Amino acid sequence: MKSTDHFKHLNKKEKNILKYKGTEKPFSGEYNDFFNAGVFVCRACENPLYESNTKFDSGCGWPSFDEEKKNAIKRYKDLSLGRERTEICCAKCDGHLGHVFFGEKITTKNTRHCVNSLSIKFKKYTSLQQATFGAGCFWKLDNIFRKKKGVYLSQTGYMGGRLENATYQDVCSGKTKHFKVVNIHFDKEIINYKELLNIFWSNYNNTSLNTQKSEKENQYKSVIFYHNNQQKEEVIQSIKRYQQKYQKPVLTEIILKKEFYRAEEYHQDYFNKNGLSNCSI
Repeated sequence: MKSTDHFKHLNKKEKNILKYKGTEKPFSGEYNDFFNAGVFVCRACENPLYESNTKFDSGCGWPSFDEEKKNAIKRYKDLSLGRERTEICCAKCDGHLGHVFFGEKITTKNTRHCVNSLSIKFKKYTSLQQATFGAGCFWKLDNIFRKKKGVYLSQTGYMGGRLENATYQDVCSGKTKHFKVVNIHFDKEIINYKELLNIFWSNYNNTSLNTQKSEKENQYKSVIFYHNNQQKEEVIQSIKRYQQKYQKPVLTEIILKKEFYRAEEYHQDYFNKNGLSNCSI
């Protein structure tokens, strides 16, 4: 049987990496600073390689993942730079992806697959929905939601302010008017939006405005950003139910979703990375 040439449709740059084991320049790839919900497949043969919820920002300049899909990757000893490294290739077409490193302690899995953007292609999960919540410490909120079955991806970040590409320092200044939030991608067939709202209400006293910090610090206020009109209606109805438990009014703000800016990597999965069970903020 004639073997399939998985590389014939690639352009010159893609072929240089996948077939001839080249490397793209750091910070040049389209997927270096890219965090959406979906799967990364081999650009040559479309073999599924990495779930996007295993991707993290290592700061190295190439897309980084701490776990591959089962049986998706081949490993080879690489001595090309005069020292031993572990090359990773697609298990289906043997296309070069990059290298894998261990022991750097960036994530709890202690593994970094350093992959060229030109070796992979992203396919978005269109069946997932998004939800965005803020209430005091986004580390704690992230830790609560990411453990729930049906939550595919949970990321801390900033939303609702007036500065593009806001950083932690920008937000903490209080001048950008961003909220510290957790943005979630979830499977409604496993956990629906009403259940997410119930989790949110059960973990915070939302009748006290900005209890964690000064009321001037907008980033710590309780907020729900809705992503569509159905979510907005469900939030309104849930507040009415929640309000019946308290004499004081529920002060959680309800706002149409805005641009989400992912927080710096050290804010992601913070509790697990630092061995924490709670947060005083």
